[in-house]
Amino acid sequence: MLQYSCTPFSSLSLAALYEVMAVRQLIFAVEQDCAYLDADGKDITAWHVLGTNGQGEILTYARLLPKGIAYEDYASIGRVLSMKAVRGSGEGRRLMEFCLAQCDALWPGISIKISAQAYLLEFYASLGFAPVGESYLEDGIPHRGMIRKTPVPVK
Repeated sequence: MLQYSCTPFSSLSLAALYEVMAVRQLIFAVEQDCAYLDADGKDITAWHVLGTNGQGEILTYARLLPKGIAYEDYASIGRVLSMKAVRGSGEGRRLMEFCLAQCDALWPGISIKISAQAYLLEFYASLGFAPVGESYLEDGIPHRGMIRKTPVPVK
């Protein structure tokens, strides 16, 4: 099992930032063959979720953005990735559950919007997200917007 942490940009070490950028480029630019500007200026306002193994290697990652950065009315989770070594192990679900808990703690009462790859719609639905709008292509890959409404507190 991986250890999860959630760190603001200003607290990332240079080595951690370098590894974050390297794993994001490996997954999105190399594996998924998407040419886009990864360093989009949003990392500075983001919280970075790192899933690391016992040797400190990043094997899962996600970027949490406050309301108004990716979407005007929603917080967002993006740049979600799992390295090949942990795919199929349940770490993707653990990553997202950790991300959701962090968003709820950082931005209570704020709903979350994601841009989900189409083949993962059922996975994200199982985490409380509902599809919105039509499907669209993002970097040549089918996506769909999904929203997780603010959880209602149990009384």
